[in-house]
Amino acid sequence: MYDVIVVGARCAGSPLAMLLAKKGYNVLAVDRATFPSDTMSTHLIVPDGVARLMAWGLFDAVRATGCPYPIATTITIAGSAVSVADATADVTSICPRRSVLDAILVDAARAAGAEVREGFFFEGVLTEGGTVTGIRGRGHDGVTVEERARIVVGADGRHSPVAKAVGATEYNAVPGHTCGYYSYYRGIECSGTEAYIGDCQALFLFATNDGLTCVGMERPVGEFAAFRADIEGTLREGWARVPGVLDRVLAGERVEKYSGTADLSGFYRKPYGPGWALAGDAGYYRDPVFGQGINDAFRDADMLSEAIDAGFSGREPLAEALAAFEQGRNAATNAIYQITNLLCSTLNPPPELAMMIRAGMAAGAAKD
Repeated sequence: MYDVIVVGARCAGSPLAMLLAKKGYNVLAVDRATFPSDTMSTHLIVPDGVARLMAWGLFDAVRATGCPYPIATTITIAGSAVSVADATADVTSICPRRSVLDAILVDAARAAGAEVREGFFFEGVLTEGGTVTGIRGRGHDGVTVEERARIVVGADGRHSPVAKAVGATEYNAVPGHTCGYYSYYRGIECSGTEAYIGDCQALFLFATNDGLTCVGMERPVGEFAAFRADIEGTLREGWARVPGVLDRVLAGERVEKYSGTADLSGFYRKPYGPGWALAGDAGYYRDPVFGQGINDAFRDADMLSEAIDAGFSGREPLAEALAAFEQGRNAATNAIYQITNLLCSTLNPPPELAMMIRAGMAAGAAKD
């Protein structure tokens, strides 16, 4: 019998398992992946997320992998640039490969005392009287096992099997407006994080591990078939829209395959119920154009660990603590969710929206 079972051990699940284990709880984290392994991601960890890595004692391990730091982060919207964090700031952004970051997070969960089972396939939840009491799944040996806990947390991504199993209610859902592809290049002149949004596209360059630059592009979702049919041609045409980018990318060499998707619909899910909770993309997702996903996962891990501890320790009823977690998550994400949806509906923001976004980013950078 565990106190907590966490399904999903990447950017939300492993930090949550780590934080709860450090509080003295008996935690099991499971994931169908084995680590290190890659997953589709924007890579970007903004200063708030970097500060959490530092507070958790994990930043030095990420930095030691050779991921560039400190770096400048600049976002250009409709032709006007905003410096979100320059390389001289006390805390800047960092863009590690997920194969690097997630392995560090998994190791940290284990080091804190959590049990982590890799290559574990979740098959369903166990219930008694309408309350979730555990999970059923199978490991590498193919043997189905059942494990029980006081609470089961789904940190298993936007298509969360846990959320589906418990019937988590969606709200504020929006259709996906964009599609995109990215890959990794060697030999590109890029020392930080660059984003160019406007002219019906969003273009990104992230300096990451091993001297590589992640180069990606979003286009309106209606263009996905044409994009998929000619990925290279579409990317080159888009790079040419931003002065200097085409020549910089062509000076480098693509070293990995393209990854892409048109499955970017946004939603909130009710993140708790009798015996269960949701964290990270399982509970809230929006278009990745602003690269906030890892930061959201870290914040959820912090807030949900506090809520579970408050309930289990008797400081307040668990349901009330989890309701406060939902309110805090929504308050922290509502503005960027609305702005993201407006921006991605065209990827060509009108002057008023572009000015509002730039002002908001500049204010956030000054606060950081």
